[in-house]
Amino acid sequence: MYNFSTILLFEAAALRNQVEPSNGPAPARSSSNGATVARPESRAPVGFSFELHGAASRPPWALALSCMGQQADLVVFNAERQTQKAIMDVIEEKGQSSAAVSRRLASKWPRPKWHAPWKMYRVISGHMGWVRSIAIDPSNEWFCTGSADRTIKIWDMASGQLKLTLTGHIEQVTGLAISPRHPYMFSVGLDKMVKCWDLEQNKVIRNYHGHLSGVYSICLHPTLDVIMTGGRDSVCRVWDMRTKVQVHCLGGHEQTVCSILAQPTDPQVITGSHDSTIKLWDLRKARTMNTLTFHKKSVRAMAAHPHEHAFASASADNIKKFALPEGTFLHNTLQQQRAIVNTMAINDENVMVTGGDNGSLWFWDWTSGHCYQQNETIAQPGSLEAESGIYAAQFDMSGSRLITAEADKTIKMWKEDDRATPENSPGMLFRPPKDIKRY
Repeated sequence: MYNFSTILLFEAAALRNQVEPSNGPAPARSSSNGATVARPESRAPVGFSFELHGAASRPPWALALSCMGQQADLVVFNAERQTQKAIMDVIEEKGQSSAAVSRRLASKWPRPKWHAPWKMYRVISGHMGWVRSIAIDPSNEWFCTGSADRTIKIWDMASGQLKLTLTGHIEQVTGLAISPRHPYMFSVGLDKMVKCWDLEQNKVIRNYHGHLSGVYSICLHPTLDVIMTGGRDSVCRVWDMRTKVQVHCLGGHEQTVCSILAQPTDPQVITGSHDSTIKLWDLRKARTMNTLTFHKKSVRAMAAHPHEHAFASASADNIKKFALPEGTFLHNTLQQQRAIVNTMAINDENVMVTGGDNGSLWFWDWTSGHCYQQNETIAQPGSLEAESGIYAAQFDMSGSRLITAEADKTIKMWKEDDRATPENSPGMLFRPPKDIKRY
């Protein structure tokens, strides 16, 4: 097939000579006076033989349009064949469905906000056993830790220096809580004891008796003068802070109650247990409002969001978010820590942190459930490999510092990297989920 410029050249030659072009010499013609005149040879290139039918009767622009139309039809036909072939290839690869070739829609999953990575800046030693619990002073000037060495130590927040050591428990101190409205600190341990400490006199002023086995968790009500404790006797006991009277005994769990949350509105008490359930309680009637059975393993840690009416729960199978007051399941986190999660905390900047028994310390974006940083704590020299677990973690009142209590008998303090930017520290790659699991 000749291109468009060649065809126009031949068209012009044929119109000029008014003959059918050929490779041989042109025949002679007669003049007006009867003399024979030799006709000049055709100017068509030698070696070509073609015919432009009706060239004398068709104008050049008509022939050009005809050639262009034929070429355009051929291009469209080839494009349609290629498109159809591509569609059939996709269908054969994806399955017999036209939906396989539909336009892919953008994910509606919220994108995570960038957070600066956290780094450890201080290691505090002083305990002689595993550090099991942490509590932060509301004034943000000091914090206290409870340990398996049966002591409670109070540390200066700014310098990390030891200020005071309190003794009184005869077993591991597994839980601590500091009242924001009273000069009191509460502690629980595996010795079945619940103690109230006067921080002005640094001594025990009240004991709450009633637990039948070790106590694992404690929580203060934010507006009422009551405390909630849970333990191995599978109940959550509600105590009057002043009279030491047991107000309620919230029973219903089948195994140890290891995590408790309290809030000023219903449900005022939320408990997590080793029986893999979470119960929402009506504190006035001492009855269960709802039981959440989404987890498959022990719910060892829970944390309430400081602003949203929601909370998160951590288990060995997954970390889940729930909306209150009904306990509506929202979604799982986008990654699995694959460890027994002992503790979790959330600050005002939507940073959630979880600590596992294998020393993993993961930082999450609360809104999207994306893990943007994965740390592995380093055990103190001389510790066993198995002593890298994290038992407790809590943000200070400003949310800018994180304190972790670990199995290597140390307390570690973390803060955000001031020099980090989204360019030099982008964090882990965000992959939105293809589908949202409702369990």
